[in-house]
Amino acid sequence: MPDFPDALLLARIQFAFTVSFHFLFPAVTIGLASYLAVLEGLWLKTGREHYMDLFRYWIKIFALVFGMGVVSGIVMSYQFGTNWAVFSDRAGPIIGPLMAYEVLTAFFLEAGFLGVMLFGMRRVGKGLHFTATLMVALGTFMSAFWILSVNSWMHTPAGYAQNADGQFIAAGSWLAIVFNPSFPYRLVHTLSAAYLTTAFLVGGVGAWHLLKDRDNPRARLMFSMAMWMAAIVAPLQIVLGDLHGLNTLQHQPVKVMAMEGHFDSHPEGAPLILFGIPNSAEGRIDHALQIPKLSSLILKHDLDAPLAGLDTVPAADRPPVGIVFWSFRIMVGLGLLMAALGAASLLARWRGRLYDWRWLHRWALLMAPSGLVAVLAGWITTEVGRQPWTIHGLMRTADSVSPLAAPAVAASLVAFVIVYFAVFGTGVLYILKLMAKPPLLHEPAEPRIPERAAGTTPAAALQTDGGAPR
Repeated sequence: MPDFPDALLLARIQFAFTVSFHFLFPAVTIGLASYLAVLEGLWLKTGREHYMDLFRYWIKIFALVFGMGVVSGIVMSYQFGTNWAVFSDRAGPIIGPLMAYEVLTAFFLEAGFLGVMLFGMRRVGKGLHFTATLMVALGTFMSAFWILSVNSWMHTPAGYAQNADGQFIAAGSWLAIVFNPSFPYRLVHTLSAAYLTTAFLVGGVGAWHLLKDRDNPRARLMFSMAMWMAAIVAPLQIVLGDLHGLNTLQHQPVKVMAMEGHFDSHPEGAPLILFGIPNSAEGRIDHALQIPKLSSLILKHDLDAPLAGLDTVPAADRPPVGIVFWSFRIMVGLGLLMAALGAASLLARWRGRLYDWRWLHRWALLMAPSGLVAVLAGWITTEVGRQPWTIHGLMRTADSVSPLAAPAVAASLVAFVIVYFAVFGTGVLYILKLMAKPPLLHEPAEPRIPERAAGTTPAAALQTDGGAPR
């Protein structure tokens, strides 16, 4: 019989499963919160009801995605104590304060203004409601800021020292910790990915409704705004990704070796391997399709620049090449398709056929989930590429796990899988049901909720016949 997986492997699978579920929800809420702020701002400026119709249409979806993101995030935080207690103990003096800042700034902002944003349209003034929408959007940005600062520090630790107990503590200014070497690149790359994810989701929904009724003005507006975002941000994202890759080459060169599939060093220029089958056992890429010296040109801006390979790295310090190699290509491939769709939309707009080219709408519909797949592939590239380290170069993943028995971790993993697919699967199906309905003229506002405390009765309702309430 096959050996039962050990606790370390099961804990890693569990965290990968929960973080993959969770990461999809913030990727949508970050972009959707900003999109809602733009819609409400344009409505206030122009008075066009179509903007408010789209605001009311998407705010229902935003509320559901936001709720699922919060719940899945809370579950993740508990795993630091249950499955990764050693990591929590040693890195807690650095990670703990940064996570606390995320709660005190981002979560408090979101929680404080979310109710006004969702249910306050008829209860507060337009200016205050727009302010609440802006604060929720700012809160999603601040949440990404602090979480990515924590994650980036684990990739490129800076500004730390170690005490007598082996704990990582701040050494001087916290600015070196917060703004560690990879953080600015990771922040802008992830935020732009979130905006693109939302753009293609909105564009896909707009395309779906245009295929059913190309004269729906709200579907037209939705699709047009999404395609503008795709045309502008997708090429920018490619540039930001290149800058992030160069930063990774400087601070985590082994990850780039795995991404590129460079098992061997290339002293006179490295090829760009487009596709192939990584063979870690033999240390090569089987059936490689490659372009000579192009990798050196991209990474070093010199065709003949030497690039080191995994043959210079001990086997124990290498990440799983196959996973990183393919997840990176999925991310890049989808990014190129996004840029191509944005360019096609510009051509259609120039030809005056943005709402008439059915093939363009079908393409946009197929690309609707592409942002979600791309951010997940990018996250896998980043995190699996860091292995075997939890804190790069300082603390191994094998040394970070709690002293748990494998059956206990396996039981909780099975429970997570069942509950997640049941709860979040139901939520996703309901969101798809909402998206399948077209945005309507005078789209219904939020559902009615009681305007008075329980037990009180408005005087106008106490109309009686002969002294008895009717």
